[in-house]
Amino acid sequence: MPLTDIRTLQMQLLELEAEHRELDHLIETLDQGPTTDELALRRLKKRKLVLKDRLNQLTEQLRPNEPA
Repeated sequence: MPLTDIRTLQMQLLELEAEHRELDHLIETLDQGPTTDELALRRLKKRKLVLKDRLNQLTEQLRPNEPA
């Protein structure tokens, strides 16, 4: 895999990890609030799962095929 492709994947990985952390914080904040918007909470959790799947895919793509 060319170096530019690896760097692009690494940047995507970092961006998705940041978004995943933000969603985690938002979900925690919503869940602890005085009133809970269950629909919004479910949507955020679903988005977080989608991000987790994409993070796993990118991690697999960046993992070398051969042991070092």
